Amino acid sequence: MADARRTATVAFSVPFADVDAMQIVWHANYLKYFDLARDRLYCDAGLDLYQVAVDSGMIFPITRTQTKHVRPLRFRDEAVCTATLLEFECRLVVEFEIRLAKDGQLCAKGRTEQAAVRFADGGLELRIPEPIRRALRTVGHDG
Repeated sequence: MADARRTATVAFSVPFADVDAMQIVWHANYLKYFDLARDRLYCDAGLDLYQVAVDSGMIFPITRTQTKHVRPLRFRDEAVCTATLLEFECRLVVEFEIRLAKDGQLCAKGRTEQAAVRFADGGLELRIPEPIRRALRTVGHDG
């Protein structure tokens, strides 16, 4: 892997549909915010995992998630989620941070892991396919 790590950041405002009666974001919605940043990270690398599935029959399910809640997000909070690619040789490992946009206060940290799986038979690949590794290895300008 290159010394510079590939990153991507997305900004969002917490919508009403994501909060509970106390106007605090429900815990599982943090995974949705992680997904927004992870998708941006892959798109910035020129990767569309849906198209990869169509072209190669390879899918990349989430096999593990981890979230550390530090400060709750609330209805209408403006926040940013940054995704950082940690590993892409044998699995895709991405680390996340969600911070308030106004002052950078840390709200949550997380991590996801994805495996390469053949869609047709559900077989696990022990390495991420080379075209994907090549795209992720090429780091343009990182934030």
